[in-house]
Amino acid sequence: MTMYTNTAFYTNVFEILARELGFTAIGFSKAEKMEKEALHLEKWLNQGYHGEMKYMENYFDLRIDPRKLVPGAKSVVSLIFNYYNPDIQEDPSAPKLSIYAYGRDYHKVIKKKLKKFVRLAQEEIGDFGGRVFVDSAPVMERDWAVRSGLGWMGKNTLLIHPRRGSYFFLAEIICDLPFTYNHPIKDYCGTCRKCIDACPTNAFSQNGYQLEAEKCISYLTIELKSKIPEVFTGQMKNYVFGCDICQQVCPWNRFSANHSEPDFLPTEKLLKMTKQEWLELTEEVFDQLFAGSAVKRAKFTGLKRNIDFLNNK
Repeated sequence: MTMYTNTAFYTNVFEILARELGFTAIGFSKAEKMEKEALHLEKWLNQGYHGEMKYMENYFDLRIDPRKLVPGAKSVVSLIFNYYNPDIQEDPSAPKLSIYAYGRDYHKVIKKKLKKFVRLAQEEIGDFGGRVFVDSAPVMERDWAVRSGLGWMGKNTLLIHPRRGSYFFLAEIICDLPFTYNHPIKDYCGTCRKCIDACPTNAFSQNGYQLEAEKCISYLTIELKSKIPEVFTGQMKNYVFGCDICQQVCPWNRFSANHSEPDFLPTEKLLKMTKQEWLELTEEVFDQLFAGSAVKRAKFTGLKRNIDFLNNK
């Protein structure tokens, strides 16, 4: 890979492109082994808190060292993209989705933006090597975002930006360019424990900062492939795909602003669906309603299982 030295120039080019392509913020970290984070991940896995997400155990060495994932990498460029949308379904009794799932699949939308980002960057500064990622490879996205100063890890284990809250997608460009690197910022959760107390399934440890995935509504409605344990009956708060409760109660999300990405807007049909229409959902309607959506990940059988669980079927 080619050697580069003009770090300030590369940093400026990337920052300008991030703004032009609609990213909320960008940060830069040196590509290196994540020693402290590796210990935390190993402990979390050993405690079995990842549940059926056995893929979290795979590629451990690649997960904790981006240079093994992308040979020749010098930097991890972290980006965040706002998805906040206050629009809610008209029927308050209808099953709910996490806010991010109402629009098009973020993997596809953000990946397309990242590829354009790299293409434009190469036109500006010349060819460089690297790869782009959006929640699709063994990359510790939140931890790299923390390292790059984009926020701190909140007690709900999500990245929290001090001026933008937490409703955003994380993405990375791991490449062989050097940049002016950022530094982690202070944790501003303080004594607040709203997210811990609001979680209906008690998925967070008593002091926060650790999630027991097997109790998380997002895990139960998306990652879990077997039957939802009966112990969670009456605790799902009408969610059938994902959950936003710990974000809804977070004081830092008072700074959340509406996103400006057309692809993430919910369809009128989805917002107008009644509880009865959800209960009578067919596979044909599911395919039409969620074409190009992240909800497809649950498949019709998974979403139907979740809907039935809410209604004790």
